[in-house]
Amino acid sequence: MDVKEQITKAVEKITKDQKLQEQFQKDPVKALESVLGVDLPDDVIEQVVKGVKANLTGDKISDSVDALKGLFKK
Repeated sequence: MDVKEQITKAVEKITKDQKLQEQFQKDPVKALESVLGVDLPDDVIEQVVKGVKANLTGDKISDSVDALKGLFKK
């Protein structure tokens, strides 16, 4: 799974859809699972949530991805 690609996909969909933005604020895990179409393990989805939140607040996606790389090399 390409984390950067998944984060980018989620950010694009969430920023274009007001309902998804509201759902992401209330329940980010369910919002991401519906956007990505997969049920990820809790530790992985939490890291993706952090990456998406960072990107939505203006942080660089590459910074978020660098922090997540270790999860997917297990």
